[in-house]
Amino acid sequence: MLIRRTATTAALTVSLLTLPAYADASGDPPKGGGSTECDSYLCQVEANGPGLTASTTGSDSSNRSSGKNSNPTHCTYELTNPQPPAGSLEWEGHKPKDGAVYTQICQYLDSTLTVRRQVWLAEPPQVNVNPAVLAQQAVDKMRLEAPAIASPRAAGRYIVGVPMWMWVDQSPTTYGPNSASATAGGVTVTATAKVSKIVWRMGDGSIVTCHGPGKRYAPVYGRQESPSCGHTYAATSASQPSGVYTVTATSTWTVDWQVVGGGGEGGRLVESRQSQMQVAIGELQVVR
Repeated sequence: MLIRRTATTAALTVSLLTLPAYADASGDPPKGGGSTECDSYLCQVEANGPGLTASTTGSDSSNRSSGKNSNPTHCTYELTNPQPPAGSLEWEGHKPKDGAVYTQICQYLDSTLTVRRQVWLAEPPQVNVNPAVLAQQAVDKMRLEAPAIASPRAAGRYIVGVPMWMWVDQSPTTYGPNSASATAGGVTVTATAKVSKIVWRMGDGSIVTCHGPGKRYAPVYGRQESPSCGHTYAATSASQPSGVYTVTATSTWTVDWQVVGGGGEGGRLVESRQSQMQVAIGELQVVR
């Protein structure tokens, strides 16, 4: 990608395919935005101040040869806070009472190009927002993690035929509940995530599905089986690589989201995370 910025015109030249003038999701250019002039391969985009940045993660050579257009998937606007000083380039010669300066973020489908810039708008932008996209952004904020395996332990001593109790430590990031919100274009989505099940692959071919964190073992239980999440090995791990079974725990996060004040609009997302533990299973030695 070729980028050229001049001090006199503050213009950005992007070597890619034909780009339309900036527009919101409806396809209409926002009021007060800068102009875009394109030929077959070059676009001149007005940079209304020092806030303009451009980034790309892919090559556009195939698009240039095929003649594809790179239309924005969507543009979002965030009110710049604090507002630039009166008289600065971002105002495009207007006064603060005539509107406001927004950060415009446009993503383009074919070229994987994202363009950010400061634009003056006479009125707040009307942007069509996909609530499901906001829900995923809210999930990303939660930083959901894999199960925090408390048992079995790598240092534990486990015996063939003796029930093993399995459980995980609970926290907002490893088990839930965990909540976060995301906002764009005047729409706010709140999402709440919680682990609905954990599937344990025990390394001996067995699969155990637990619909809870598991009950913590205490010596008073003796050799009872776990009432909620457990497994009993029928063979030692001596024949396994490094003499241990690899236990894999996969948690399923169920995420319910709703549009705040959206008349019941909402949905559900599903995420999964995985962690592993290695355990040695021995035999009970009888001394005679």
